[in-house]
Amino acid sequence: MKPMGEEHLAIFRRHMVEIVDLHFDLACEEIGKAAPDPALRQALLDVPRHLFVPAQLALAAYQDTPLPIGFDKTVSQPFIVALMLDLLDIQPGEKALEVGTGLGYQAALMAALGGAVWSVEIVEEFATEAEARLSAFGYGEVHVRIGDGSRGWADEAPFDKILVTAAAPAPPQALVEQLRPGGRIVIPLGGKDVQQLAIVDKRLDGSLDTREVMAVRFTQLETLV
Repeated sequence: MKPMGEEHLAIFRRHMVEIVDLHFDLACEEIGKAAPDPALRQALLDVPRHLFVPAQLALAAYQDTPLPIGFDKTVSQPFIVALMLDLLDIQPGEKALEVGTGLGYQAALMAALGGAVWSVEIVEEFATEAEARLSAFGYGEVHVRIGDGSRGWADEAPFDKILVTAAAPAPPQALVEQLRPGGRIVIPLGGKDVQQLAIVDKRLDGSLDTREVMAVRFTQLETLV
């Protein structure tokens, strides 16, 4: 049997996006729309997810399931990745902060959408590996650093959009402060077992408007004491 090539992986990627489309349609009442944004859909087709998971899981990369990446962490299922980015609504040229880089897949998608991306990862091994992968695969302008994501990246604030890939009881105050008025945070809010994926919009007067979208399950946001 000949080895699997990029043309075969592209077929799997198209199938993944079709499943994402199906999930959006089925959850349209909660999401408020029946399909992902066209630019996001194209990014999902373009970014090679199999390059941002452990090598032994490359063939499973396009299944609609979370995958383990080490240190008791996972990369979220493609539908949840797509939903969070669709809710974030990042526009070309906007400055975005990601809390929780993992191996870099969501940061690559944000860059493909035209965002200027800064990403903070608390696990040193992930940050190092993500930076290497992003650089090697054409997303070298994504900035990655090791640190406590709940503290944000104050030197680069304010941000137009902030994506948090772990759960917290409430949006961390540092992230709220680093979000520009009119900006948006997408974050899973809740306790250990089940959370609500939420949109947190910062009004021009600095107050917050929070809207819960659907139940999700994420690991808790780790912080440094």
